[in-house]
Amino acid sequence: MHWYDELKLLETRREFLEKSSKGIGTMALASLMNGGQFAGASYADGKWQGVTNPTHHAPKAKRVIHLYMAGGPSHLETLDYKPKLKEMHGKAMPDSFTKGQPIAQLQGKKLTCFGPQHEFIQHGESGNRLSSVFPKLGEVADELCIINSLKTEQINHDPAHTFMNTGSSISGRPSMGSWFTYGLGTESQDLPGYVVLTSAGGGQDQPISTRQWSSGFIPTKFQGVPFNSKGDPVHYVNTPSGITHEQQGDVVSAINKLNQARQSNVNDPEIATRISQYEMAFKMQTSVPDLVDFSDEPQHIKDLYGAQSVDGTFAGNCLLARRLAERGVRFIQIYHRGWDHHGNVKNAVAHTAKLVDQASAALLTDLKQRGMLDDTLVLWGGEFGRTPMAQGNGRDHHIKGFSCWMAGGGIKPGITYGATDELGYAAVENIFHVHDLHATMLNQFGIDHKKLIFRFQGRDYRLTDVHGHVRKDILA
Repeated sequence: MHWYDELKLLETRREFLEKSSKGIGTMALASLMNGGQFAGASYADGKWQGVTNPTHHAPKAKRVIHLYMAGGPSHLETLDYKPKLKEMHGKAMPDSFTKGQPIAQLQGKKLTCFGPQHEFIQHGESGNRLSSVFPKLGEVADELCIINSLKTEQINHDPAHTFMNTGSSISGRPSMGSWFTYGLGTESQDLPGYVVLTSAGGGQDQPISTRQWSSGFIPTKFQGVPFNSKGDPVHYVNTPSGITHEQQGDVVSAINKLNQARQSNVNDPEIATRISQYEMAFKMQTSVPDLVDFSDEPQHIKDLYGAQSVDGTFAGNCLLARRLAERGVRFIQIYHRGWDHHGNVKNAVAHTAKLVDQASAALLTDLKQRGMLDDTLVLWGGEFGRTPMAQGNGRDHHIKGFSCWMAGGGIKPGITYGATDELGYAAVENIFHVHDLHATMLNQFGIDHKKLIFRFQGRDYRLTDVHGHVRKDILA
């Protein structure tokens, strides 16, 4: 930088006060009390309105609740009924299925068919088949669109999570929650647009990197905000002892005056993010304690979920997710880290399913009775599936075919879409790539996935990269 340019960035105290008197400080305080009033066309009533405003076509959904079954649930013990694999139990896996195919820990080992460890039951008018480990989900089977032909590209956990979240195996790309909030904005003034919750239990608790909810090269105001499972949901959400809320507001206002002064010279989007995040943090000190206080929930609703409080369980997180959705949060992810079953898959799947079955079904029931399911897109699934070949009495990672379900948000209910081959190895009918999943989700929010772009380092990026097709067959 030239010395003259450096000099221009320096300000005397008198110059700073002069600029402040002309409105910078006033604007910062006004933004704090009535966010977005002076922020330009991308804001209205204190809320980021998104870059696709208006949307490309009429939206069907307003918000996403992603029930992320981290670890890779076995489709063969949950959603994909394979009687032929049961017949083949203990026999050699035919080479025609596996020759030259990517396999994680079973590479180079004898491959033996391993039959489904739980019975499948048909439910409701739809006849959707679910494993017997999901009795409560069976009761709402007519709300589900079961997809049995998912396909992904990464065979180990961390890169597979990255691919599911960002559409790329390259770290540093924006997560889908960030794309949604960047594209659509948020309806909440006092909560983040993208919230992440976690729980664990039932299997190996594979770590989840914070970059899975990163905004990548999109401004950091669009990254996910993790809420703690226990204790204060957000660090430092309570006003410090001896400090009043008004005094803390004065501190935030003073900091934002300094940031506004700097921003007027350098026009750095991260400074703008810092200003908005200070404001959001201040507002959350009022909104979050009320959010996590379940005392206003009727007892029958808490019993429906199997949760009495925000206690770090999947059930507690599901009830909290509904409360977040009611308050205008755009994208909510609930990671349950308990589905990595390399051994004892029969008992392990049953145990993990018991931790998520009731609350998953309760969420759909509760949303529907509140009139929210129609415009809430619920997605349930993991980063990949498991092999039809045995790994002892468990299953290895698998990417060629696996399952998920979707509900609400304009998705056709009571159907099963796509199929794997007779042994559950590869998707063969209506193959549903992760890029197709992202394209279809965006479509339900009125977004053409080819048009939601962010220019970075001379290239236009999008969630689906150069891929993805909207699967209209599953749209209501």
